[in-house]
Amino acid sequence: MTENVFKSGFVAIIGRPNVGKSTLLNRIVGEKIAIMSDKAQTTRNKIQGIYTTDNAQVVFIDTPGVHKPQNSLGDFMVKSAFSALHEADAIWFVADASMTRGRGDDFIIDRLKEVKNTPIYLLINKIDLLAPKNLLNVIASYQENAPEWTEVFPISATEGDNVPELLDNIVANLDEGPQYFDSDQLTDHPERFVIGELIREKVLQLTRQEVPHSVAVVIDKIAREDEEKIHIQASIIVERPTQKNIIIGKQGAMIKQIGTRARKDIERLMGDKVYLETWVKVEPRWRDRPQALQTLGYSEDDY
Repeated sequence: MTENVFKSGFVAIIGRPNVGKSTLLNRIVGEKIAIMSDKAQTTRNKIQGIYTTDNAQVVFIDTPGVHKPQNSLGDFMVKSAFSALHEADAIWFVADASMTRGRGDDFIIDRLKEVKNTPIYLLINKIDLLAPKNLLNVIASYQENAPEWTEVFPISATEGDNVPELLDNIVANLDEGPQYFDSDQLTDHPERFVIGELIREKVLQLTRQEVPHSVAVVIDKIAREDEEKIHIQASIIVERPTQKNIIIGKQGAMIKQIGTRARKDIERLMGDKVYLETWVKVEPRWRDRPQALQTLGYSEDDY
């Protein structure tokens, strides 16, 4: 009687900003480990989500949306995204069914053509926003002047349509391999990173204009006060005093709202009551200063 074979591997998720990569990752692992907003370039680092079953473990690498860089942070994000292609056993290229194929898609597709001996999947996401009669035309548009897709999957990351079938397919095609992480681990990122991202998500959701792209979050302290409460101190970094004023808000209303929303998600993550303190600090032009980028967690050592 033969033993069951355990399979494992790494899958890179790549695509333009706002195509739903983080939503798909969160759907797969069943928890929010990648933040989401309607702002482009929400994801800045490669985020690994871990999907484990009795006979397989898939490590998904959610990459920053590929865009034209405007500063050193943008350069870091694009390099980070493409570096994942060389780490992966398979690649998922995610396209937005509700958007026409554009130059950004073509830029990524040209890079995918350079990848050898790695299965590349085409995922047409957001099919819930598309009339079924138009789906074949969308798929056809991504088959012109493109790699030979290993598989094509129309999905809805929001609704979950075809996601179980997609997972079954990727597991079936993985090679035998070790279990890299504990079965109950959902991400390789430390707790501090995920907490900082949850706070940054609330800033993205609640502020407008130039503020979201200029924000970073540093977790200064995590300490258990007693058996029932964890004390977290966080610094929200911006580039200009005017941005600091926007985040604090009139009589502190905005920073209070950011903290209240973030605390609920952090408590869900940690399974404990949380006392969250936040400060807003100005670091001029931090997105273009290599030392500041490294201090804030955007280091080239990460790829």
